[in-house]
Amino acid sequence: MSVPPTVMRRVMRELTELRKNPPEGIRVQTNEEDMTDVTGIIQGPEGTPYSGGYFKIKFRFTDEFPAAPPKCWFATKIFHPNVSSSGEICVNTLKKDWKSTYGISHILVTVKCLLIYPNPESALDEEAGKLLLENYSTYCDRAKLITSVHATPRVRPAEFDTPSSEEEESSSSASTAQPGAAELLPSATSGFTLPIGSQKSTIPTSNPKASLTVDKKDRHVSPSPLRTANANVGGAAASGMSMGVALPIVPEGTKAVKRAAASGGATNAEKRKKALKRL
Repeated sequence: MSVPPTVMRRVMRELTELRKNPPEGIRVQTNEEDMTDVTGIIQGPEGTPYSGGYFKIKFRFTDEFPAAPPKCWFATKIFHPNVSSSGEICVNTLKKDWKSTYGISHILVTVKCLLIYPNPESALDEEAGKLLLENYSTYCDRAKLITSVHATPRVRPAEFDTPSSEEEESSSSASTAQPGAAELLPSATSGFTLPIGSQKSTIPTSNPKASLTVDKKDRHVSPSPLRTANANVGGAAASGMSMGVALPIVPEGTKAVKRAAASGGATNAEKRKKALKRL
């Protein structure tokens, strides 16, 4: 169907915007041979009997568009109070409430809202409207059955492989709000620091010129790994008697050298005495 160039430009502009920034749960299909042959696809809203289904809405544009609304109908069978068996849609947006500023996107969003909030007061399907008012559970079961048979494909439409701007924002905000696993794990090079006080004690090391200073507050001195078991026990007792002040620890090697020097000094004195007696 041929339409004036002004109508064609308006339709092309709206389709470009819909492909670039599609509303959540809404996509469009076009015919390359006829750009006015437009099909909208609405994903069944969660929490409704239409969840899991994909419903196609056909558009037919007239010469009066956008001053007058396009012709729209359900191409997918649906059990809904405001949709007739032939697919006609009863919604005020397509009738008396139409404005020239409305377009394809506004119509599809309105129909999606109609799936969430049916209006039984202006029902085109009297059976669906009556069940909705009198027996909601039976209405839901019937709507779910029709949806699973006529509106649930084995593979979702390819148009939904591209996320909408709202879905991208929600995913990006979730990723920034939750830290990654690498941020939760401590670094391999980071050390482990114990809580320490203001008091300091000096622990000698094997190098007499080097010492390790540790801040502490009212803590018992840990046994030195450089001393024997007996020396550690003695050191712990001495540290407890001295109100937590650590005594300098003398390595065993130093004690052995002192004992050898003392015994060597006694032997030399005896030799000098014997030499004097001979004289």
